[in-house]
Formats: sequence, C-alpha cells, structure tokens
Amino acid sequence: MNFKKMTVRKETSTRGGGVEISLTSIGFKGHKMSAYQNYLGGGMMGAIQVNDTIRSQESNVMLQLQYVDRFGELDSIGKELMKYYHNLTRDYRDEDDTFENIQKRATSAY
Repeated sequence: MNFKKMTVRKETSTRGGGVEISLTSIGFKGHKMSAYQNYLGGGMMGAIQVNDTIRSQESNVMLQLQYVDRFGELDSIGKELMKYYHNLTRDYRDEDDTFENIQKRATSAY
C-alpha cells in the first residue's frame, strides 16, 4: 500500500509522533487512520499503536455497523501502517531496533 500518497500528517521525533493517513481512496470516505508512538522516558519510545476514526467513535453504532464486515481489512491496514511508521523512525544503527522488539514495549509510561 502506498502510504506516502495517503499521508495527511507526519511528525516524527525522538519524543514520539505519528503518521496519519486518509482512508478515502480505499473506500472509507472521510475517515483516517493513525500510527503513533509515545515517549516512555529515559530516551525510550513505547510500542507503536494504531487507531482509526471508524472504531474510535464508539458512540456511533450505525457507523461501525456500516463497516463491521471490513474490520479485518482495517486491522491489516493498521499493521502495515505501524510497520511503515517504524521504518520512518527506525535507527538502523541499532540492531535491536526491530519492529518486533519495539512492539514488546509498554505503550505508555503512565
């Protein structure tokens, strides 16, 4: 998937950040998905997380029912987006900075 063309916002730093994409071009008109990473402290970043505007609107049951049969597709896109974000932020000099190792970390320091 070409996330570069779909990117709405991208902010990466050693203190966290994220990448947000538009899902419109793949049939989720007006919706977005983000992959992001929190700063844990001590120079360490947390696990990469993902969310989308469809499932984050828990109170909008009708919206979720409209797309419920495509949640698996959203999950797949989310996993790809997390790996894309990791590649944007990865320190290739650190052999322990693999996606798998990052995902073993906590998501938040609080």
